[in-house]
Amino acid sequence: MERKKWYLEYEIQYNRPGLLGDISSLLGMMSINIITINGVENSHRGMLLLCKDDDQITRLKSILKTMDTIKITKLRRPKLRDTLAVRHGRYIHSDIDDRKTFRFIREDLGLLVDFMAELFMKDGHKLVGIRGMPRVGKTESVVAASVCANKRWLFVSSTLLKQTIRNQLIEDEYSEDTLYIIDGIVSTRRASEKHWQLVREIMRLPATKVVEHPDIFVQESEYKLEDFDYIIELRNSDDEEITYEKVEKPEWNPSDGFSMFDF
Repeated sequence: MERKKWYLEYEIQYNRPGLLGDISSLLGMMSINIITINGVENSHRGMLLLCKDDDQITRLKSILKTMDTIKITKLRRPKLRDTLAVRHGRYIHSDIDDRKTFRFIREDLGLLVDFMAELFMKDGHKLVGIRGMPRVGKTESVVAASVCANKRWLFVSSTLLKQTIRNQLIEDEYSEDTLYIIDGIVSTRRASEKHWQLVREIMRLPATKVVEHPDIFVQESEYKLEDFDYIIELRNSDDEEITYEKVEKPEWNPSDGFSMFDF
């Protein structure tokens, strides 16, 4: 029988010496293996478990409920957020009103890269939007996540080094393993109809697309925010407001030594 992964998270009610050892011993006696263990935020501990029979989890839950030193907060098949919580020691926070929107601050870049890499490794069409002020690390995080996911990345439009606007791709750039990066402001404000024909063509590919500044992108195109599978917000701090007054201004100047790539 194939063994299954489970996620156990509990809140420590009374942190006495030997508590973790007792729980580990209990899991061992029940033939449940611990894959990973870590503290998760305030007084919580998370574990990724491996067991053969679902009845083992049922019995485990009933035993742990009798312990007054801990309180079970989660016992389920692991979701992506659970796996990353154990790996990084904290949860990814989603928007209360929009569950597909996930919020990060610059201190969380490692967690953000890991999260996006897990998304990028999934096959098929995915449309990911990323919001944030200039120079907060949006494009760099996307590229780093592409490397972690072993994906080739391609700038369809960008201002990372020089303003890039692609009007066509060469044959080997059409691939399900390529991650296509689109700057929503560059594409909607400074690109030609040829560029938009390419964007529409890329949108139909069964591959991952990442759109920076998705709000601007949908304002002046036929696409909607509902088309996005995930929206990521990256801020310098929790209280930073994401606005587009500065973002909409050109981030390059012909006199600064940079030029525009227009393929």
